[in-house]
Amino acid sequence: MKNIPMDLLRTFTTINDLGGFTQAGGLLGRSQPAISLQIKRLEEMLDVQLFNRAGGLQLTEDGHILYSSARKILEINDAVVSRLSTPDVSGTVRLGTPNDFEVSFLPVLLSKFTRAYPNVTLDVGSDVSINLRNAYKKGTFDLVMTMDEYPTHKFAEDDFIVEALSWITDPGFIQNKDQPIPLVLYPEGCIYRQHITDALNKANIPWRVVYCSSSLLGIQSAIKAGLGISALVINTIPEMLQTGQDHSGLPDLGLVTIGFNYDQNNLSPAAALLLDYLRRGLKQTQSHPASYKFGPNNNDAFFSAR
Repeated sequence: MKNIPMDLLRTFTTINDLGGFTQAGGLLGRSQPAISLQIKRLEEMLDVQLFNRAGGLQLTEDGHILYSSARKILEINDAVVSRLSTPDVSGTVRLGTPNDFEVSFLPVLLSKFTRAYPNVTLDVGSDVSINLRNAYKKGTFDLVMTMDEYPTHKFAEDDFIVEALSWITDPGFIQNKDQPIPLVLYPEGCIYRQHITDALNKANIPWRVVYCSSSLLGIQSAIKAGLGISALVINTIPEMLQTGQDHSGLPDLGLVTIGFNYDQNNLSPAAALLLDYLRRGLKQTQSHPASYKFGPNNNDAFFSAR
C-alpha cells in the first residue's frame, strides 16, 4: 500500500486553491520548479494526471477526486498537530470581521480553529470596515479583518490579499434604461458603496438608492427580491447570485484589499494563533483578480428596452 507524503498533498491543494504553481510556491516558501517537481512526483506515484494545463490550470477528474480527499486528510493532520505540538492555550479573543465574510469562509475556518483549540472562546462581531477600524482603535476588538482601498491600504506586507468587486443582481432582474439604476447598498462609509457610486458617476450613469442595510442577509434578501443591484467581493458572492449575468453595460468596480489590523506587541497567545489561522485561510480564498476579464463598457448591454 502506498503512503502519500503530506507535503505533496499540501502542495497539490494549495496550487488548486491559489490558482497556480507560482502562487502556491510563494505561500509555501518554495520555488516554482520545486513545486512542479512535487506535482510530478505525486502524479507518478498515483499514475494519474492531476491538472489539465492547456487553456488554463484545471483539475482533471482524477484531480477532483484527490482534492476532495486531500483536504480532509490535511484538516485532520493539522488539527492533530495543533493540539499536540502547541501548548494548551485558553482565553477569549475578540474578533471583528466584515459583514460579507460572516457567512462565507469564516464559519468553516473558525470551526476548525475551535476544534484545534477548544479552550479558546471567540467573541465575533461583524460590521462595515470603517466601523470595525474605529472600534478596534477604542479597544473593542483584539483583532479585526477589514477592507481598504487598493493600492493605498496600510496593511503589513503579509497581512492582506487583493480582490475584485463584482456586480450582483437576481437572475430575473431587468433594468429599465429610462430609469436610474436602483442600488442596494451598505450604509455610508462602506468601501463597496463608495466604489459603486464613484464608478457610476464617472460613467455618467444615473442611480438611486432603493434599499440600505448594514446586514449581509438584508443585502442578499433585497437583491433576491429584485429590488436592485449591488456589488460584493467575488469570493463572497453566494451561489444563488452566481448566475453569470452580462454586466458589461456597467463600469468596472476595481480592486480592494482585505487584511488584518492588530498590535503584535499586545496579542495574546490565543489571538496570535487565530491570526495565523485567518492569514492562511484568507490566502486560500484569494481569487486572483489580476486575471479577471471585464467586459467592454457598452452602456446599452445591461439595460432592457422596456
